[in-house]
Amino acid sequence: MPVIKSAKKKLRQDRKRKQRNDAFYSHVKKLLKQARKSRSKESARKATQAVDKAAKRGLLHKNKAARIKSSLVKK
Repeated sequence: MPVIKSAKKKLRQDRKRKQRNDAFYSHVKKLLKQARKSRSKESARKATQAVDKAAKRGLLHKNKAARIKSSLVKK
């Protein structure tokens, strides 16, 4: 555990960010699973938006996001 005050604050911030990122990433995975299963335009659109947002936030690499979107469009 950190001793310095600023290190304690950084640890708190990191934990909050990790919790928020994990929640969003699981949401993205859920939308992708639905899009692959249902194959409707609406579900693919929602999944694509979520993947774009995840890439913008830095949760997904931009090339991985492009690869995922491409595979959704093919289906």
